[in-house]
Amino acid sequence: MFFAVACCEGRASRARRGAHTPKPKSPNARGPDVTLSLRPNDPLDLEPLSSLLTDAADLSLVNPSAKHPFDPLEWMEKWLAEPDDASFYVLDEAGQEVGFFALRVGVGPEVRHLTYVYIAPEMRGGAGHAVTAMAEDMARRLGARSLSLKVETDNAPALSVYQSAGYEELSRRSGMATMRRDLD
Repeated sequence: MFFAVACCEGRASRARRGAHTPKPKSPNARGPDVTLSLRPNDPLDLEPLSSLLTDAADLSLVNPSAKHPFDPLEWMEKWLAEPDDASFYVLDEAGQEVGFFALRVGVGPEVRHLTYVYIAPEMRGGAGHAVTAMAEDMARRLGARSLSLKVETDNAPALSVYQSAGYEELSRRSGMATMRRDLD
C-alpha cells in the first residue's frame, strides 16, 4: 500500500545539537513540485533506514541514544519494538527511500507520537510540510485523535513547519520543544 502527496514549500532538515553547520541544501534539491509517497514499514525492514543513516551526525539527530553505526537489531529490539508502533518510509517519484518516520503510541491509544523523522539531504527544502501531512494522515488511520512530537529548539525550519501546520508548543526543556496538534 502506498500513499502519495505533492510536496510543498518549507524545509525539513533538523538542526544539530550545540554548535553546528547544517548540511547545505544539495544543488539537486527538489522544490515544491515533487510528489512523495509512503510505504509502511511492515514487516519491519530496516535495511533502507540503515542505508539512509550512514552519517553519525544524522543518526544522532534521528535518535541520540542509538549506536553508530546503525544497528538494525538494536532498532528492532529497542526503538521500534512496541507492537502498536508503526513506521513508514518516504519515497521519491522513482520509489526510492528518501525519508523515514515512526508513529509510536503516546499517552493513551488516541495519541500518536511522531518520532525518528529523517529526510535525505537532497529532499530537504521542500518535503517538511508533505511529510508532516502524511504523518498526520497515517496517525488518523491508526485511530489517533492527536499527534505529539519533540523538536530541537534550535531547529527553526522544523519548528516553522510544525507551527504552520497548527502544532501548539506545550513546553521547552533541555533544548527540546514538545508540540501537539489535535487531528480533525
